[in-house]
Amino acid sequence: MDRSLATLLRSLRTSEHPDDAARLLPTATSLLSRLSNPLNITLLTSQLLSNDVLYLVPTEVARCRQIFSVFYTAVLRLIEDKHSPAREHTRSQLTVTEWTMAVVHGANDKSPRWRHTLLLGALLLAFQSKDFEGLASGLRNKLEGALVVASNLALQQKDAEPNCELAVVFVLNHTFPILSDAHREQVSYDLLLPILVDATFFSREGLEHGYWLGVIDYDVRPSPEQKFNWTSNSTSFRKVTEIKSRNLVSALGALSRLIAHSIENVHDRSLIIYSINRVAEFSRTLATSWRQNKLSEVDTREEAQCLDQETINKTFPVLLQVLRDTMFSVVISLRSVLGRLLCDRVLASDSNCPGIAMQCLHILRDTYFIAHRFGLTSSSQYVFVNFTAIDILSQYTLQAENFMESIRPADLGRISPHPLDRLQDLFFLNTAEHFTLTLSPQTNRELLFNAAAPYVDPQGDPRLGEIYEAAHSVMLAILAAPQNAELAMTMVPFYVETLLQSFPKPLTPRQFRLAIKSVVRLAAPPSAIAVSMPLTQAVVLDLLRERMDHASEDLVPPNPDLPIENSQPLSEKAVFLLAIIDCLSFLPIPLLEDWLPLTAELLHKVGNPSQRKQCQQRLWDTLSNGEMDVERAATCVAWWTSRGGREHVLFGEQPEDQDYTMSGALKFDNKL
Repeated sequence: MDRSLATLLRSLRTSEHPDDAARLLPTATSLLSRLSNPLNITLLTSQLLSNDVLYLVPTEVARCRQIFSVFYTAVLRLIEDKHSPAREHTRSQLTVTEWTMAVVHGANDKSPRWRHTLLLGALLLAFQSKDFEGLASGLRNKLEGALVVASNLALQQKDAEPNCELAVVFVLNHTFPILSDAHREQVSYDLLLPILVDATFFSREGLEHGYWLGVIDYDVRPSPEQKFNWTSNSTSFRKVTEIKSRNLVSALGALSRLIAHSIENVHDRSLIIYSINRVAEFSRTLATSWRQNKLSEVDTREEAQCLDQETINKTFPVLLQVLRDTMFSVVISLRSVLGRLLCDRVLASDSNCPGIAMQCLHILRDTYFIAHRFGLTSSSQYVFVNFTAIDILSQYTLQAENFMESIRPADLGRISPHPLDRLQDLFFLNTAEHFTLTLSPQTNRELLFNAAAPYVDPQGDPRLGEIYEAAHSVMLAILAAPQNAELAMTMVPFYVETLLQSFPKPLTPRQFRLAIKSVVRLAAPPSAIAVSMPLTQAVVLDLLRERMDHASEDLVPPNPDLPIENSQPLSEKAVFLLAIIDCLSFLPIPLLEDWLPLTAELLHKVGNPSQRKQCQQRLWDTLSNGEMDVERAATCVAWWTSRGGREHVLFGEQPEDQDYTMSGALKFDNKL
């Protein structure tokens, strides 16, 4: 036996403390890569896997990673030695295949299966990272098969040692992308999925329930500048930093994809329901913990005024990155759940389908404070999860009403003072907009209308522009729902008055025009509003014309709290005129014939030439780009060509005594 090997083995056997044994691992790595006797290699490997002093109880991923690194690094050194002539006298004389077989033989019955996964996973990953072509394809196939078998057996024996399944999760998380499809199919996903979910969101090696988010509150103190300070020397920040550096958390993206793949391939469907319930439990805890944190009391627009520089530049960004990664993990998992539901007859049954959809929406609500901050609500994954869950739940009226009741604003009828409550109100409004057709008129009136009403107050805070827009969308959706005809008849006068008082603040020009256009369209015949209040459209247009006469020619400043609109800035007067033009496509023909010349007349009351040109272009688009139906289009063509519409639009109102004649006709004062 090699003397160095004998010394190392003696030291491993006599080590009584795990840290003392861990200090010998670098020596084991170097020795393992240069041994030439297969029996010695097998002996050393067996000792590394079977020596209990090297493994803490309960199992810790950090220590497993050290053992994993021994074999991973040994492979890299072996390959480098083979390509370096200068190391000919110190390198192993075995071929890579012979050396690999000798190492694998060390994974014997003296060590548990979960430790075998550390060895097999390290070998596979090391050969893959070096893109090594000297390994026989048959041997690689055997290594993959052995890893899958060892993983399945380890998951079956997970109760043998506390937390030993975390080692399997760690190995599969790193090696799963390089496994062939044939071997992926052999993984026991029924055993793996619940372990993955619990390890990721609840274990001490993962996100640990999310309780740490609330503990931060104890370390957030007022600074001398009367701002919140969360110092980098605090215990809670060290905890967040430690969580961020954990092996499972730092590789959360790959781990989420493994969870998603397991959901898509699990056989026991009850495990999918178990998984989504566990994710929902984690999300609730995360939202509750965030509310207990003083940092949640600071609106995102006011962080520069409420947080000191250390918090803004050092500590808070670390926390936000952990939360962002967590949100991605949650959304990827939900995407697979809903994808599986759409293709699985059992999950899509009436007994399972609405419950899964509601859980998905509850999870999105609880994590909305993360998704909204980072703009994740517009990502394709989030949009798929959100709209799919809404579409599914909208097929079940009773469950939809129960869900909307469960997420109703805490202070119905008034604006919530807490930023987190306002975000959840925003989620409620954005979701409620899609359920107005499903919910009963009573629920639309007592819940949705009352929830949106305080946010359409024209005297409201203009900084809440996004939630105002959501509230107006809910109002319009309520008006558009056929079952709300009676409610709509009482709402329209109030809502039109509110719109006119809400511009230019807090509503932006785009929001105002869209709302006015929607009201006029809803009041078009043969709607119930048109039957009960036939003059609604004419009244709205008259109100716009009256407001235009007294409107300012100054440009409306953009709202800094809303995304910049991709259009040229407009004056108040131009916005009112554009709102009138937007409505022309929905007017009955008699009213349209009245308003075409009136609109042309209003064009020349816009003093700014560039603003007037924009309005003229919008009018031309309305008349010519297909917005009108056949009858209205024919009316517009007749007005434009033979009733002086073109001249009226381009040159202003013509003298009343001017007669329009055919080209080439004789005038009345002609002497011929």
